[in-house]
Amino acid sequence: MKYVVCVPDGCSDHPVPELGGLTPLEAAHTPTLDRLAARGTVGQAAVIPEGMAPGSDVGNMSLLGYDPRQFHTGRAPIEAAALGMVLPEGQIAFRANLVVLNDDATEMVDFAGGHPDSEIAAAAMAALDERLGGPVPDTDGHLGFTPGVQYRHIMVAPDDWLDAECIPPHDLSGKALQWPTGPGADELRRIMDTSAEVLAEFPELAATHVWLWGQGTQPALDDFAGRWGVSAGMVTAVDLVRGLGVLSGMEVVEVEGATGWYDTDYEAKRDAALAGLEAGKDLFVIHVEATDEAGHAGDVAAKVEALENWDRRILTDLVERLDALGPWRMLLLPDHPTPVALKTHTTEPVPYLLVDSAQDGAGGTYSEPGVADEPVLAGHRLMAELLQREPQPVDPAGASATASVAP
Repeated sequence: MKYVVCVPDGCSDHPVPELGGLTPLEAAHTPTLDRLAARGTVGQAAVIPEGMAPGSDVGNMSLLGYDPRQFHTGRAPIEAAALGMVLPEGQIAFRANLVVLNDDATEMVDFAGGHPDSEIAAAAMAALDERLGGPVPDTDGHLGFTPGVQYRHIMVAPDDWLDAECIPPHDLSGKALQWPTGPGADELRRIMDTSAEVLAEFPELAATHVWLWGQGTQPALDDFAGRWGVSAGMVTAVDLVRGLGVLSGMEVVEVEGATGWYDTDYEAKRDAALAGLEAGKDLFVIHVEATDEAGHAGDVAAKVEALENWDRRILTDLVERLDALGPWRMLLLPDHPTPVALKTHTTEPVPYLLVDSAQDGAGGTYSEPGVADEPVLAGHRLMAELLQREPQPVDPAGASATASVAP
């Protein structure tokens, strides 16, 4: 049996006036997805546990079968793991977004910093590290910057600042800024203000500041293969999701042309998953960020187009080629909603689709209204539903021991 988990990040939405009151999922032309829903099982999943922030860290952790209430320690340390970082004792990781603020630094203009070139962004991070890195007075920790991808980077800092209240920049799009409060807030504000001076030396960057948020300690996930009894791989262009793969011991496959933006190579991701399954992997995760980015941008047309790309460029050939491999099961759902009208994540349940190549389900419509009357399942339970087995206890000493990133 082969298993595929398809994650169109943030694709769930609310009714949109520009679409005649339909959601993007309802409006998009997705004939393959419609056929899969007609033969599969649809329902609702609470991928964001009550009381937790609706982020991709929490949502994707749920999708992989880990209860965030047990395993989640923060967003940034997951991304740090994707970069091969191990946090020393007494240190935590912050997400360091390159962002664009308005001229008087009172409003968030672009939480993604104009989607900068990764090489130029890395040079800016090196300059920030040279300017600000080193021991932090009155603490036992150090400060340091590590480059990631495009606008997404990491700052390591003393754990004295763990409980600072930091607002995600995508929650501030087009809004007045809310600067950090609580422990370490003055130092965090100083770093963010100083970053403007450093970034001004890089005219190629649209970014004006670094925005700090999502801090946490080093997480420890059970090894996926040990927990679920199947070997697994993943393809994604997002450090956060890649980090979950690394921490859980999945093989994370890097493919040329895979980006976290609208221009990502859908076919390359599909083919990477199929190649992994053909080479012996039992399960493969395909993650695409485009629908989430469109939601954050408030771009209705781009969100509909991204959903249609999923259908035309991934699902159609994926189903045909899975059939050639033998029996298979597929789970498809987003990690959270990202409504275009709100430009940020929300906590309500998302629609899921479960398909078995050998056995038809009750059938239905894969959309928000199409599952509105279905019972709500805890998101972290969906992996057990897909694999038709319960998770097994894992020796903590073996957690993440098989983590790898493949070219």
